[in-house]
Formats: sequence, C-alpha cells, structure tokens
Amino acid sequence: MRKKIVAGNWKMNNDLEAGKKLAQEVLDKATGNEEAQIVLGTPFIHLTALAETVVGKKGIEVAAQNCSDKASGAYTGETSAEMIKSTGVNYVILGHSERREYFNETNAELAAKLDLALANGLTPIFCCGEPLEIREADTQYDYVKQQLTESLFHLSDEDFAKIVIAYEPIWAIGTGKTATSAQAQEMHAELRSHLASKFGQAAADACPILYGGSCKPSNAKEIFEGADVDGGLIGGASLNADDFLAIVNSF
Repeated sequence: MRKKIVAGNWKMNNDLEAGKKLAQEVLDKATGNEEAQIVLGTPFIHLTALAETVVGKKGIEVAAQNCSDKASGAYTGETSAEMIKSTGVNYVILGHSERREYFNETNAELAAKLDLALANGLTPIFCCGEPLEIREADTQYDYVKQQLTESLFHLSDEDFAKIVIAYEPIWAIGTGKTATSAQAQEMHAELRSHLASKFGQAAADACPILYGGSCKPSNAKEIFEGADVDGGLIGGASLNADDFLAIVNSF
C-alpha cells in the first residue's frame, strides 16, 4: 500500500515565533495515529527550530520549500541541499508552480536540484502541473508528462523510489477554483501510467502522488477517495492547525 502524505506549504508566511507556535499547535493536536504522514513545508528560517521541536514526534516531518541546484560556492542567498539536511529535516519541496512562474525554474534546473536533494538524503516532493491556458487547450496531459520526463527520467530505479510527486493544477491555486475529484484522479492516473512506462508498473504503483490545488477540509475527503490520489500538498489551509489536521484526517 502506498504511503499517504499530507504536506503543508506555508509559503512566505509566519515569522519565526509564529511558525514555532503553529508547528507546536499541530504537534499538540495531532494524535500520532493519523492515516497520513504529516509534513510541514516551512521557510528556511524555521527549519532548525522545527527540526528540534517536532521532527519525529507523532510521525511529523518538516520540509524546506526549495534548495539550490548548486552543491556549494559563491551563490549569495542560496541554500544547498547539504545545508538543509544539516538542520535535521528530511524533505524538500521542488518545482512548485510559484518557483517555476516567478523564478523561471526549468525542468533541467529541477533535475539538478533533485539529484542534489537525493544525494544528501532528502526526500523530494516534486511538483508538476499545468496553467489555465494549457488546460483550456486540452493539452494538460502532454504538458505535465513532459515535466516528469525532463526532470525525473534520468533517475536510477533506486532514486526514483525515494520520490514523492505532487500534482498542482495551477489554475486552481489561490483562485477559489478546485479541480473536481474526477479531474484529479484522471491526471494522477495518467501520471502513474507515464511513470510506469519508464520505471515499471510496480515502482509507479509504489510512488505517492499528492494533489495540490485549493484543497481544504470541505473537499479533501472527496478528492482523497481517488484511487491514485495519495494525499495533498496544502497551501492556505495549512496555516491553521485545525483546518490542516482536518485535511490530514480526511482519510
């Protein structure tokens, strides 16, 4: 059975004290018996503090929201995968649609980031997804499959087994729109089939694929009922401990 994961993506929210408070609320209110792995995706400033206070407790993990495509060197303002791992966290979110759109991250650049994350023992949550114009042109499957091909298909079978995928319908992020449960399941099934074409059906069947796109307590249960939907990458709702845990417990 595939691992169920619900990862919160705090984006650029919460100063250090607010972040520590939110993480503590999640820890206090979690039972430790949740059906899904809890991951908190936080800004870099929180990583060390949260690694010390929540990582490993009640099964909670912490993720960085990005890492550099360089191992080290004169890259002012960048944070390497090695640095992230040294804080004690075990996950990193890569290729989020906002990173692609605002910072022009390419599939090739993300392939390099994946390699460094894996080499440093981090579990990547690799994001993919299509903008509105691609969905309206009905070319979304080819578009998202190309993202996977160009960033993941160079991996060994051993490294692919360490990857988590997050599908983001970009047109449903922060817009109030949500992909229907049928749309989410259809895309997840297409992606799993595409992964199987490279890594084999067994490996594809073992890969968690999360849904990220305006998922909230009111619709999480329906979305998570999809046979190929293994959890969520949660944005706004992850900033409230009760809402976030309601989504976690939707399983």
